[in-house]
Amino acid sequence: MRYAVVDIETTGGFPDKHGITEIAIVCMNGPEIEGSFETLLNPRQPIPPFIANMTGISDDMVALAPDFSEQAERIYHLLCDRIFVAHNVNFDFSFVKYYLQQAGYTLQTPKLCTIRLARKVFPGLPKYGLGHLSRSLDIPISQRHRAGGDARAAATILARALQSSGEPIIRDMLRREGKNQLLPPNLPVEEIHALPMDPGVYYFRDKKGKVIYVGKAKQIRKRVLSHFTGLDVSEKRQALLKSIYTIGHAVCASEFMASLLESIEIKRLWPAYNKSQKRFEATWSIYHFTDAAGFRRLAIDRKNKHTTPICSFGLMAEAHRTLWKLSRSHDLHPFLCFLEKKPSALLPSPELHNEKIENALRQLQDQQASFVIRDREGLILVERGRFYGMSQSMEWRGDESLEQIRDKVTPYPENELIKTLLRRFRECAPEQIFPVE
Repeated sequence: MRYAVVDIETTGGFPDKHGITEIAIVCMNGPEIEGSFETLLNPRQPIPPFIANMTGISDDMVALAPDFSEQAERIYHLLCDRIFVAHNVNFDFSFVKYYLQQAGYTLQTPKLCTIRLARKVFPGLPKYGLGHLSRSLDIPISQRHRAGGDARAAATILARALQSSGEPIIRDMLRREGKNQLLPPNLPVEEIHALPMDPGVYYFRDKKGKVIYVGKAKQIRKRVLSHFTGLDVSEKRQALLKSIYTIGHAVCASEFMASLLESIEIKRLWPAYNKSQKRFEATWSIYHFTDAAGFRRLAIDRKNKHTTPICSFGLMAEAHRTLWKLSRSHDLHPFLCFLEKKPSALLPSPELHNEKIENALRQLQDQQASFVIRDREGLILVERGRFYGMSQSMEWRGDESLEQIRDKVTPYPENELIKTLLRRFRECAPEQIFPVE
């Protein structure tokens, strides 16, 4: 097999924000070196002082160096028909692929990580960073933290692995590349293999075991792997991938119940990389009053702790959707529900209108009753219109009292998203709703 062992130096950790200051490529045919290429590159941005001190590459050194685009064709042809090899390959590959794309070249080549390879071929070593691994294998590194020196050290590690009967391991790693090579650098492959293909919630944890992201899935393993596919070079995604050390999970009876648990866990754990459900929710409500002309009116306004609404919503759009649905199903005049600024038709008599309002209010009150949702093997309890809790596995005959069901489910706090999810589920799957006395 033919390899291209690559190392780069950069101005930072994210391809869409930082530039490459140096690249080295060692071309190999099996364990034999065929040739090498090495050059400084002008990143067209200042090199941070701490990086300049670490690598020894200064702004003056790259001022007259070529842009990546000027070397793109040569770099592409050195890489395109070889296996792309690097120590922590996803970092180098993401930068090189990104800048080749900017220059009009699409790099589609297998990748091989010498960190993962060394763990398989040389198990039991204390650490597998390039410096530690080289010392353990007695591999000298000249010009540490320079592209040429590090690329030559990685090439020697690859050669040693091949000489230690590593080729079958490499072939197996390449076969698994679609799943394994895209994993975060600090995440063991075994963590993925342990995930089930069931619906549920998954937890990304950092080095200290703290949950940094919570997600829900129809199939947990498949959904987790989808986080690691593609070449999203955004700073947020790259930072998340570097922070993942372990993955936990909780199996749920259904995808819908996973959605409820996800919302509960995000509110409870407040993970750093969850954004959409962490905003403070502006709550809107539908209120009822009688105006001076004797019409009973329905109106949408912000929820006020000093007043009692008929029902509340996390989004104003949800409140409007519900009020329009009530208006149409009970033939309420939109103007009398503040859904029109001016009446588009003659107003009915207060007596006729108020009778229709009474029917609409009765429907809303019915929705505040206690009921259970039977979703596959799971059960969700809603008590007097409020989410009480759920059980992922519960035997249910259908004749249990409210008190008996309460004893069998785990109580959870309600939030506005859960209220919205339950409302939509009730509308879409009424056959799964069972009243409880």
